[in-house]
Amino acid sequence: MARITCEFFSDVLGISTSMTVLLPEAGKHRIGMAGSVERETYPVLYLLHGLSDDDSTWTRRSAIERYVAKLGLIVVMPNGYRGFYTNMQNGYRYWDYIAHEVPKIAEHYFPISKKRSETFVAGLSMGGYGAMKLALNFPERFAAAASFSGALDIAEHLKAEVPEGADPAVAAMLQALRQEQMNTFGSLEDFIGSENDLFAVAKSKTMSAEYKPRLYQACGTEDFLYQQNINFRDFIINETDLNVLYDEGPGAHTWEYWDVQVQKALQFFMGEPWK
Repeated sequence: MARITCEFFSDVLGISTSMTVLLPEAGKHRIGMAGSVERETYPVLYLLHGLSDDDSTWTRRSAIERYVAKLGLIVVMPNGYRGFYTNMQNGYRYWDYIAHEVPKIAEHYFPISKKRSETFVAGLSMGGYGAMKLALNFPERFAAAASFSGALDIAEHLKAEVPEGADPAVAAMLQALRQEQMNTFGSLEDFIGSENDLFAVAKSKTMSAEYKPRLYQACGTEDFLYQQNINFRDFIINETDLNVLYDEGPGAHTWEYWDVQVQKALQFFMGEPWK
C-alpha cells in the first residue's frame, strides 16, 4: 500500500486540513505484504476517527494498511477534529465538510470508484456515529457502514447531568464535555428529530431495497458506551426495516478491540461481490 498525507484547503471550514489515504499497490515482491489487482478505479472505505484523534490515528494504532493490502481498497481517513461530523450550533460545518467536500476532493485526487456498491464508511466512537449518520442520511451513496463502540445515542449525552457529590475535577470535566456537546448539537429539543438524530433518521428515511445500506455494529461489553449501543441496536431491529449485524463480547473502549473489529468489518463489506 502507498500511504499519502494529503494536505488541502477546506472551503467549508476555511482552514488548511488533511486526510491520510491508503492506495492499493499491485507489487508482487514485497515480503510479508500481498499486492492487489490493478484497476482503473478502486472501491473506497471512508474510515473515521474518534473524539481525541486525527486522520493519522488509524494507521498508527491499528494494522489497517496490512488488512486492506490484498483487497484493492482505497482507505480515506479525513481529519474530523472534535466536531462529531456535524454542522455545529456554535462552530464549524463539519457535516458539510465530511459529507460533501471530503469525498469530492478525494475523488478528484485519487482513483476512487463512484459506484454505490463500492463505497463504504466505518468509524470508532465519534467516528462510529459519523459512519452511521452518513449511511442513514445518504443510503443512495453507501452500500454498507460499520460502527465500533459508536456514540450512537447522542440524546443520552445531552440528557446527562453531573452526578451529585462528584469529585470537583470529575464534575468540571463532565460539565465541559456536556457544554461541548451542546455547542455541537444545541439543546435536546434542537437535536431530537434532526439529521443528527440517528434514531429519527433511521425511522423516517424512506429507503428502497436497492438503496438500503447494510449495517455492522460492534461494542465491547465493558465499554462505557455499551448501553447506547444496545439502545441503537434494539431500535434498528424493532422500529425499522433495516438490517444490522450486531457483534458484542469482552472488550472496552480500546484499540485492542477496534483493531479486531475493523477486520470483521472488512469481511462484512466484502460479503456481497463488488460489481
